[in-house]
Amino acid sequence: MKVKKKYIYNNQSSLWGEPECIGFGSDNFYVKEIDRKLANKIIIKNHYSNKVYNGTYINLGVFVNDELKGVLQYGYAMNPASCGSVVEGTEKNQYLELNRMWLEDDIGEYPESKSIGYSIKFIKRKYKTIKWIQSFADERCGGFGIVYQACSFDYYGEHTSTFWELGNTTYHNTSMTVSKESQRYKNNVGGCQFLQTNKDKAIKHDLRQFRYIKFLDQREKKKCLLKEEQYPKHYKL
Repeated sequence: MKVKKKYIYNNQSSLWGEPECIGFGSDNFYVKEIDRKLANKIIIKNHYSNKVYNGTYINLGVFVNDELKGVLQYGYAMNPASCGSVVEGTEKNQYLELNRMWLEDDIGEYPESKSIGYSIKFIKRKYKTIKWIQSFADERCGGFGIVYQACSFDYYGEHTSTFWELGNTTYHNTSMTVSKESQRYKNNVGGCQFLQTNKDKAIKHDLRQFRYIKFLDQREKKKCLLKEEQYPKHYKL
């Protein structure tokens, strides 16, 4: 039997007379906006990085039979202005990056692809300026981004990035290299103060990362400055 999917709206009417869209999915599996503090708490506790990204501004809960079972967080890239070097002419309000995703185990078939697919449906309805969405898979996740392949993202190659493991937390290399005189360091962005203070205890990892892009506006694909490649096979090392 085909499962009926639908948009989820706020019960309160907006100033313009139309209720606000807050989610998308079926009765027993859907994504819906949740409070940022709650999303952050879940990510810190469960995501392999054990930390959140301050550039996130869309926080979605994944609900199974009305129980919160996961979180997706979308926002800016680490360098928000870098969008124009990926797709020519892109402004900061015209793209998103999937910054964090965590789901409980054993919550049905293909929960990752369903969650991403439903979240994209929601974004297209509510955030109409968004033209493309970027995400990265790395070796820690396994499958080289097979979940993005299932969601029909386009693949734009791989690169190697450096990460630092300290305790139970993973840090990007930018937290290690940021200058102590910079405002980023003074504001402790990305936990850079703690990492650099304890750098002798940190373990360095060089990991392959795989870039995927979903074009919500297909006209933007022609402006992409990167070369599209064939999907990497999940069993190929």
